[in-house]
Amino acid sequence: MDLIIGAGISGISYANFTHDDFLIIEKEKDPGGYCRTTKRNGFVWDYSGHFFHFQHPRIEEYVCRNIAQDSLVRAEKHTQILYDRKYVDFPFQKNIHQLDKEEFIDCLYDLFTAPETTPHTFKEMVYANLGKSISEKFLIPYNEKLYACDLDHLDMEAMGRFFPKASREEIIRNFREGNDESYNSHFTYSRGGAIEYINSLLKNIDESRIAYDETLLKIYPDRKMAVTDRREIHFDRLISTMPFPELLSKSGIIFPDRLFTWNKVLVFNLGFDRKGDDRVNSWVYVPSKEFIFYRVGYYDNILSSDRMSLYVEIGFPGDATLRTESEYLDRVLMDLKKAGIVSDQRLMDYEAILMNPAYVHINRESLSAVSRYKEELARWGIYSIGRYGSWTYCSIEDNIREAEELAERFRRE
Repeated sequence: MDLIIGAGISGISYANFTHDDFLIIEKEKDPGGYCRTTKRNGFVWDYSGHFFHFQHPRIEEYVCRNIAQDSLVRAEKHTQILYDRKYVDFPFQKNIHQLDKEEFIDCLYDLFTAPETTPHTFKEMVYANLGKSISEKFLIPYNEKLYACDLDHLDMEAMGRFFPKASREEIIRNFREGNDESYNSHFTYSRGGAIEYINSLLKNIDESRIAYDETLLKIYPDRKMAVTDRREIHFDRLISTMPFPELLSKSGIIFPDRLFTWNKVLVFNLGFDRKGDDRVNSWVYVPSKEFIFYRVGYYDNILSSDRMSLYVEIGFPGDATLRTESEYLDRVLMDLKKAGIVSDQRLMDYEAILMNPAYVHINRESLSAVSRYKEELARWGIYSIGRYGSWTYCSIEDNIREAEELAERFRRE
């Protein structure tokens, strides 16, 4: 029997693809993990924006097959950067020609005179590839707000294919041709929120095999036994989607302090009485430390609704102690007005969600450790998958494919 830890997108996907008997245990009362959705007072909010950037039609068809097609929105992404109280198209490095003349010249000069070095960290990579001005005007301040750490702590490939790379030739060409295509230039979203993808996948499996409100306490790898707050469970294989350091701790594996670090993100979902002036953007990046948030997303623009509905994200170190929710809400509303995103709209409803962990910090030490510990766990029939289970930066579709590939691997054995 396969014991699956977590009824989020990775755990439920694995249950979809396995041919073996399984049991899912989920500590929350509901499925979905970070793909849960709040529907209240006419607003639809996720645990931050979860928009499926499908790269594989087969996966998209499978995930969406149990969702009413007329409830799906297939949107073209439109994103900008709020820079110096003006909007610049994303990605920044391909749109420096939209800056004021002096700043544009600084960026262009630094781009072509960046010293040739061999970078080892994320910060060094940005400086080496794009020069001082582009780095310090957007890429470094934005990612410092996002990851809430010194970017020298991150591996140069920490964001993988999600980092919007551009050669000097592409940057120059974009001055006239205006091509901002990226890996996620289009996305799919359900009018019912991200939970509808979870509900679609759940329809393919026996839901009686999911135990909600049950918390894993301890794993005994040598005995192939897991202990929860309700019972002991013997397994042939254990498929974990919990954060990787948590899996190690529950399995009795000791690892160095600070080997695995992460940020946490406080998300405010905000519903207003009417729309704002921005009727185009899917989301906006905010690099300036003048504003507390690093990103603002527009549910109303994506869903073509008649009231402004935002998600606002604030990054903190993983070990930070937060102040009261009301203090952050007051600051968020003040900064939204200062940024011109909100004017005299009235806040109708809101919710605050803490995602912890949110973005993991990927560096050479963590990459090596994940590989090493995964091999050790596999000898006991324990496998770790998903964004947090593999301690990586990936898309939701990547999670689904990883779950499918693991199930197929077992089928071949």
